[in-house]
Amino acid sequence: MNKAVFLDRDGTLNPDPGYISNPDDFNIFPGAGEALARIQQAGYLLILITNQSGIARGLITPQQLDQIHEKLQKQLLVSGARLDAIYHCPHHPDYPPVKGQSDCNCRKPRPGMILQAIKDHNIDVNRSYMIGDRSSDIKIALATGVQPLLIALNPLPDYKTTPTFADLASATDWLLKQNRQ
Repeated sequence: MNKAVFLDRDGTLNPDPGYISNPDDFNIFPGAGEALARIQQAGYLLILITNQSGIARGLITPQQLDQIHEKLQKQLLVSGARLDAIYHCPHHPDYPPVKGQSDCNCRKPRPGMILQAIKDHNIDVNRSYMIGDRSSDIKIALATGVQPLLIALNPLPDYKTTPTFADLASATDWLLKQNRQ
């Protein structure tokens, strides 16, 4: 079975100014590519798990999202990293349905995206992590048996025991020191 690091996108890999619809407005944080390359070199799959309700809200098209993710992959390749898979949820329960659906099992914190990735990539949850910047990232990790790691300046009140780091590089340092073989 494979081990994986599931990654939130906005606020974790790149600044989160709101709904990014233009690839020209997308750039990863300095050091993010290098951190992911180190994780990948340690034998982890890198899997993006991202809510993209801007699609349901009509603020971004699926084609624009694909262009942004192509740019993300190109920026990571500069550092020797590459996402092994990208899963996104285009839904939002308060907006018109996408492909006939507005409520779903894939919108974080619901577990659908990680459960699908586990199935698609034969992932061992006991050796895997979820890195994100919101409580929904912690909740999806806990719901699927994956170890959550939080990128934030301070621990979230309801999740004080979740390892919390200032940035992806420090979370990577901690993750690579763990013995989750």
